[in-house]
Amino acid sequence: MFKPFISANWKMNKNLEETVDFIKAFLPLTAGINDVDILIAPPFTSLSAAAGLLKGTNVKLGAQNVFYEEKGAFTGEISPAMLLSAGCTHVILGHSERRQYFHESDEIVNRKLKTARKNGLEVILCVGESLKEREDNKTFEVLDRQLSGSLGDGNLEGVTIAYEPIWAIGTGRTATKEQANEAHTFIRGWLKKHKEGAETVRILYGGSVTPENIASLMSEPEVNGGLVGGASLKPDSFAGIVTGARK
Repeated sequence: MFKPFISANWKMNKNLEETVDFIKAFLPLTAGINDVDILIAPPFTSLSAAAGLLKGTNVKLGAQNVFYEEKGAFTGEISPAMLLSAGCTHVILGHSERRQYFHESDEIVNRKLKTARKNGLEVILCVGESLKEREDNKTFEVLDRQLSGSLGDGNLEGVTIAYEPIWAIGTGRTATKEQANEAHTFIRGWLKKHKEGAETVRILYGGSVTPENIASLMSEPEVNGGLVGGASLKPDSFAGIVTGARK
């Protein structure tokens, strides 16, 4: 059985003061929970402050993106070394919003993944289909393409997969637990077919995860945790998801 993994993705929300207030309120709510891996991914501007508050706790720190070069004249970008020095252990890559709004291809995601892993950052790699792709019965085709392109020829060490059906992100619509498990089962099968170490990779579900539906989702055998957006912005809500994920 996999140890559940619950990650918060705050996206472009919370300034420095709001980050500090959240963490101070959240930590007492989840103190002593060691049977769930917990991660918070705030904006870049809050990473250092968050790291100081999370040091020595049961909550890890992640970033929402990273660049594929280690240093140089790349105005506005953030390197893996910068994230590490700010206290990060993880980075989220390939999120549908990065793919959609910033036109990140599978090739770009793969380059970021390789650089992140080379520098010791663990990666949450996001994959998932749009509503039209699902309605056209192309879910598995999309997952195959994204997994192949984003993982490339690399191994699975330090990689977690997050399945996030785009049609369920921030819409209030959630894939049924059966739909989530079906997609996760396909991903597990794909990993076993193409990579070594697939049996140890956790697969998270992302898409309108709430305290009310997390236990149901986690009851499915291939759902190993959640990548949480909107419901991670309030301490009690995110704490409810963490506690609801315990098996």
